[in-house]
Amino acid sequence: MKNTFRKIGFLVWTLISCNVMHAQNVTNIVAEQVEKMIHVSYDLDRQADITLFFSTDGGKTFTELHRVSGDVGKNISAGHRTIVWDVLSERDRLVGEDIVFKVKADGATLTFTVNGVSFTMVAVPGGTFQMGATGDGDILEGCVHTVTLSDYYMGETVVTQALWRAVMGSNPSYFRGDNLPVERVSYDEIVNDFLPKLNRLTGKNFRLPTEAEWEYAARGGKSGGTKYAGSNNIDEVAWYSGNSGKQTHPVKSKQPNTLGLYDMSGNVYEWCSDWFDVYGSASQMNPKGPYFGSSRVWRGGCWCSNAWSCRVSRRNANNPDSRYNTNGFRLSLVP
Repeated sequence: MKNTFRKIGFLVWTLISCNVMHAQNVTNIVAEQVEKMIHVSYDLDRQADITLFFSTDGGKTFTELHRVSGDVGKNISAGHRTIVWDVLSERDRLVGEDIVFKVKADGATLTFTVNGVSFTMVAVPGGTFQMGATGDGDILEGCVHTVTLSDYYMGETVVTQALWRAVMGSNPSYFRGDNLPVERVSYDEIVNDFLPKLNRLTGKNFRLPTEAEWEYAARGGKSGGTKYAGSNNIDEVAWYSGNSGKQTHPVKSKQPNTLGLYDMSGNVYEWCSDWFDVYGSASQMNPKGPYFGSSRVWRGGCWCSNAWSCRVSRRNANNPDSRYNTNGFRLSLVP
């Protein structure tokens, strides 16, 4: 076989499919020959399924490549990534002046519009993780246990004031702004009023996330491991007492975690569906928490929390009818 390489082109490509599905952004695609391999590097802004294609006619037609390794396939995490193509195992040579590589990012988000206000749900591929804290946690986070979750979707952001008003026709928040988190909403009002109205408008079955779903998503799913949701440096991902100026801030104004979820540490606490209790030690599949209790779980820390309270494992709870300007919520959806 003749090992022949000439000029290799590349392009930046972003998949956009049907009207409610949007793929992740793939940018900074660069292809180069490294010995007998082609290395294609790219930047991905959130988790996605990745496929590599190439064209010999300047991008008029593309062929999927199969002899590839590295950051390609299912559930590739956000970041700077590289795919390695073993050229000579798939083609006898690579010759041409119009060779173009395409990195395709599939799936993983759903966008809905309600009374003119759009919101996005991000796919969270199911998996198994260790729930709870080791090291700097307290007794409420102790008893680390194994949890396995099925696939679900989580809100890209907490529910904004614009979306709450589009559904409810009112705005209970203390800090005002369409793109700010809605707050001063109780668990009872969310579950009994907001969610039924939203579900009638969309034909879907949105709900609050379980505590396990919340923690798994905050950790970044299978790629998790940071202290806060997306970083070990809280200032990169959270509005908290050290930088908030004693107020909430617009959603998506800090970096997301590896799933593309914003503000899961800081800004506002987020209601979960579970009654609160201490953890058990047994392994669980799709846990929904205790059958009864007096307080509902909230997670994530808020604009007035210290850094320790914004850790992904930190737990809090309060009466389901309580309303504070520190508390909002995020939607969950089972596919």
